[in-house]
Amino acid sequence: MKIDISQSGDVHVLAFEGNLDTTTSPEAERQINELIDGGASNLLVNFDQLNFIASSGLRVLLATAKKLGPAAGTMRICGLNATVQEVFDISGFGTILNVSKTQEDALAEF
Repeated sequence: MKIDISQSGDVHVLAFEGNLDTTTSPEAERQINELIDGGASNLLVNFDQLNFIASSGLRVLLATAKKLGPAAGTMRICGLNATVQEVFDISGFGTILNVSKTQEDALAEF
């Protein structure tokens, strides 16, 4: 898995590539926590290039949303392919997290 981090205004954009699973989730969580601990409060997680997400990846997203909450932060997610969308639908994460179709749509909602 690879995560490219960029910034658009005050929004940090994390573009994931590959799989977010048991093997890669700890590194993803470490990188996200570094951003938050460094003062980032608006995160956009772009899954355009994500092939698969496991329950451990969903846990990282939930932990991130909880960590951002007290700091009045916001996390949005975009670019779900059919496989990842199905996992979000089955798990109910599509209703508890802010999900947009495209990065442009998500950035407009901050």
